Amino acid sequence: MKSLQDALYNWLTIKMIAEARPNDGAAQETYKLFDGVLKKDHGVEQVTIEKDEEMYLVTYTKEGQTKSTRFPTELIDCFLEQMEREPEKFQNY
Repeated sequence: MKSLQDALYNWLTIKMIAEARPNDGAAQETYKLFDGVLKKDHGVEQVTIEKDEEMYLVTYTKEGQTKSTRFPTELIDCFLEQMEREPEKFQNY
């Protein structure tokens, strides 16, 4: 992933899925992969997440500077919601 914004979006999306599905090995492995991309490829450290009704606020440290970005909750939560609506299509592995 070339863009830090894309990496944060993917990381946050899979993090929410991995937390909701702790017994899903594929989700856990994918989360570890994206966590590594943030740390190794983008030098991101100390990530925190805050959520309200409309947005996720992701705050992180990169090169000693604290930065933040926002993502709409509907954008992040839509895949997990689909998994919950159609569990037969998303078996745990």
